[in-house]
Amino acid sequence: MAGHSKWANIKYRKERQDKKRSALFSRLAREIIVAARDDPNPDSNPRLAAAIERARAANMPKENIERAIKRASGELGGERYEEVTYEGYGPGGVAIWLRAVTDNRNRTASAVRHIFESHGGSLGTEGCVAWQFELKGKIRVEAIPEDMDREGFIMAGIDLGAEDFEEDDGTIIFYTQPSDLAAVRDGLVETGGHVAQAELVMVPKTTVRVEGREAEQLLKLLEALDDQEDVQEVVANFDIPDEILAKVAS
Repeated sequence: MAGHSKWANIKYRKERQDKKRSALFSRLAREIIVAARDDPNPDSNPRLAAAIERARAANMPKENIERAIKRASGELGGERYEEVTYEGYGPGGVAIWLRAVTDNRNRTASAVRHIFESHGGSLGTEGCVAWQFELKGKIRVEAIPEDMDREGFIMAGIDLGAEDFEEDDGTIIFYTQPSDLAAVRDGLVETGGHVAQAELVMVPKTTVRVEGREAEQLLKLLEALDDQEDVQEVVANFDIPDEILAKVAS
């Protein structure tokens, strides 16, 4: 999980620093619309709760969030969005899986293919790399209770049902089975932890070591995919030296 987590952390910081981008609110609204279709209640829909949390972190107005939820239920008109996934390979043979929300499949497929080919990668067929990833619940805790040490808090997370954890930049990240995400999140909050994110993510089962020019080219590819307006999530099974990752984060 290390490679994916590092890229996710870079993305997380990047999103916070880059929240004034004109396309960000549109991307967040699409995510809310898709997440709210099956269940418009964030208390029982972890995916919707996570989408709303990201929108609030980006200072998206409350009325924009509410309007997106109403559009999901059909109360308001507008474009009809659908969720699509793409799979391919990047430099160094790294597997890449991405999820997009679009109102035009052909436009999005063409844009994604162009990005892959322009950065030394190749867009593949459905299922070509999906087997190298698995769906997990991910919970990011930015602060623990004052009356509990980190080891005790981590053990509490494991007791609640978390399968794995890692620490990064002072935060604790727990991984769960998808069905356990809401229960573990709520338990950590009740324990006194500050949960900054709780969402379902695809994580790699194994990683591929990539260095030098290939690593830099791969990160440019991932950056370009992440910046494509229809793309909501990009994951890859890479392991890249910290000094190269630092260049991207700076």
